[in-house]
Parts: sequence; C-alpha cells; structure tokens
Amino acid sequence: GYGGLDHVLANRRDVNILVLDTEVYSNTGGQQSKATPLGAAAKFAAAGKPIGKKDLGLLANMYGHVYVARVAFGAKMAQTAQAFLEAESYAGPSLIVAYSHCIAHGYDMANGASQQKLAVDSGVWPLYRFDPRRLVKGEPPLHLDYGPPKARVADYLRNESRFRMVERADPAQYKKFVAESTAAAQRRYAVYSQLAGITVPVIDATP
Repeated sequence: GYGGLDHVLANRRDVNILVLDTEVYSNTGGQQSKATPLGAAAKFAAAGKPIGKKDLGLLANMYGHVYVARVAFGAKMAQTAQAFLEAESYAGPSLIVAYSHCIAHGYDMANGASQQKLAVDSGVWPLYRFDPRRLVKGEPPLHLDYGPPKARVADYLRNESRFRMVERADPAQYKKFVAESTAAAQRRYAVYSQLAGITVPVIDATP
C-alpha cells in the first residue's frame, strides 16, 4: 500500500523500489484505484473514472532525497536501462515507476510496447529521472526524457477497451473524457518542463 511505500521513502535507507503500474488493483480483480487514469472503466468505475490519476512520482520527488524515475521500455528502452543503473548506484531510497500493460486494459498484450510508445508520445505517460545528486552540481534534479505531446491522446485511448466501453455506453461523456485527457497531457508537460528548469540551492547545515 501507499502508506508503507511512503514510510520507506521518507527514510534515507539504501532501498531500491520498482512499482509496476497497471493502473488498477490487479491483484484483486481490476478495481479502480487512485492510479487509474481519467475516463478508464474498471470495477467500481463502470462509467469511467471521473478524476485524474495520482502522480506517485511527483509525490516522491517532493522529499528531495529520493531518486525517482518514470519509465516505459516500449517507448525508450535506453532510458529505462539508464534509470535502473542510476537507481542502483544511488546511496539512498530510489523509486522507479514503470508503465506496465495489463489484461485489464483490454487489448492484445503483444502490442504492449507500441501502446507504451503511444502513451509517451501523446503525453499520457511522462518519462523523467529525478536525481538528487544533480543538486550538488548546481543542476536541476529533474531531467525530462520525453518531449511535448505529438500524438493524439484520442488514438491512445481508442486502442484500449477500458476507454472504448465508455464510448459505447455514453459517447458524449467519452468525448468529454478525451478533451479533458488531452488538456491534462498538455498541462502535465508544461508543469514538468518548468520543474525541470529549477535549481535548488544546497545549504551546508554543518554547525
């Protein structure tokens, strides 16, 4: 659960954590969770989840001493490998949040890698690495590994039955979800771009 994860991250122990984000409670049958994206149908959200996805990586970033990365190997395999190497070498808690396609998404899992790429290209799934070691170099700790959204969010959503079933049941609501998800992807990139330009002063607290 998130409470236990947060407790581990709040300490400075050298622990490496990998979260395989399926965006549902996969171990109990695919119920909606706070990680379920806007507009996705799941158990207890048959009409589509009305609010957006929790940003686990950004929450962890706020501690400042945690190495955090979001990866999707189908989109950028080299970035995924680099994140694992950096996390393993970091002397402190590290968290990697990995896009993990799941049967609950409702498409052929053989197409998982291409769907991951579409998720990144559309801005639905940002790629980045937050490395506290950059702070002492005077560099922004957050580095973006993806660019402005260049693919249509609608194309990403239409590939998965968890979104299409909402379209079949309520086309007007689905259209609203598409518009809101597109705007959210653009806002997300704008926010992350600004965060990636911030440097934080290092203060020596030694008495």
